[in-house]
Amino acid sequence: MPKIMSRVIKTTNFFLLTIIIMVFSITISEAEVQNDNQIPAEKIDQFVDIYKRIKEQYVDDIDDVELFNYAIKGMVAGLDPHSSFLSSDDFNELKVGTTGKFGGLGIEITTEDGFVKVISPIDDTPASKAGIKSGDMIIKVGKKSLKDMNINDAVKLMRGKPGTKIQITVFRKKIQKTLIFDITRQIIISKGIKSNIFENNIGYVRLATFQSNSTNDLKGEVYKLKKSSGNKLTGLILDLRNNPGGVLGSAVGITDLFLQEGKIVYTKGRTANSKFEYFATPQDILDGLPLLIMVNGGSASASEIVAGALQDNKRATIVGEKSYGKASVQTIQELNDGSALKLTTARYYTPLGRNIHTMGISPDILLKSNDDKDENNKVSLPEPYDKDKQLFDAIAIIKGMSMSSMLNIAH
Repeated sequence: MPKIMSRVIKTTNFFLLTIIIMVFSITISEAEVQNDNQIPAEKIDQFVDIYKRIKEQYVDDIDDVELFNYAIKGMVAGLDPHSSFLSSDDFNELKVGTTGKFGGLGIEITTEDGFVKVISPIDDTPASKAGIKSGDMIIKVGKKSLKDMNINDAVKLMRGKPGTKIQITVFRKKIQKTLIFDITRQIIISKGIKSNIFENNIGYVRLATFQSNSTNDLKGEVYKLKKSSGNKLTGLILDLRNNPGGVLGSAVGITDLFLQEGKIVYTKGRTANSKFEYFATPQDILDGLPLLIMVNGGSASASEIVAGALQDNKRATIVGEKSYGKASVQTIQELNDGSALKLTTARYYTPLGRNIHTMGISPDILLKSNDDKDENNKVSLPEPYDKDKQLFDAIAIIKGMSMSSMLNIAH
């Protein structure tokens, strides 16, 4: 019997080696034609050697397909937190997420130091209402540790039937404490945009995410604010705090609403189809009125594109705290078996060439936020803004800018 098993293993190994050599031979020939780069043969040998040892010595018998999936997932996950190999089930989960309706918590997440990190909670969702904050490290879901867990598996744990309860344990670096939240899952439908007017003439628009209709929505809100002020609007505050991003076209469109000319953003990657440039068209719906953009550590991706473009073009003053620093392009390529490869193929750069992904966007004026100890301290703003010290300070800044602008016109 051992001899028979040995022959089976040898046959399997020979078959596996043949497949790997065939696959890599094709890849090498293509690489030689295109890039003159060769895949190192010694690494293929090492891979086969490790594979054989697992098949022969690992305590449990592991299916060949499962082992290959582990190898592919590890190879892709090692690139960056945003690239991943998606099984057919994972890919279907992703498609559910992009429809905008699912039972969940309402957070944008990434991975850092082996745990799931909250980029930002989405406005008016269970996570936001419970008190989850940008920068929180999710260390447990229920009693299950998320240490070194694949991000797609973590998402599956947090999603579930609407109305069901879930316990989330987070570590909050800012106060060096572990906090436990009991949250009820809900259908996540982001409302996207809200507006208000302060002191009769200062417009305020809160944009929670960049959706396909966000450009027109923002344009409509600005016209409403103008009408509410009796066409005496003196400036606009665009609040992108804890906005994790979204549709690129909306980021470009919203930036374009406030520019007469200039570059908005460009991408750089290794392939020809990963290089794009976007430019403004002649329009400015504020006609040059002062514009303030609010950002913080939960502002990412599309938020950073808007803030960076308006900052580089000297059209807006950026206030708040440094943004997250996540501005890369992920291309999702469906594979023949229904699985998919989610791969970072390019990065975004501001008009002046700043790499948003590594640098983030630093504010022109730093505004400290209320820490957890100060949350009961109120400011002179109507509810629900009466605890928002950053907004209170931003209004004071734009009032000063408006006065300065009026004095310059008078002179």
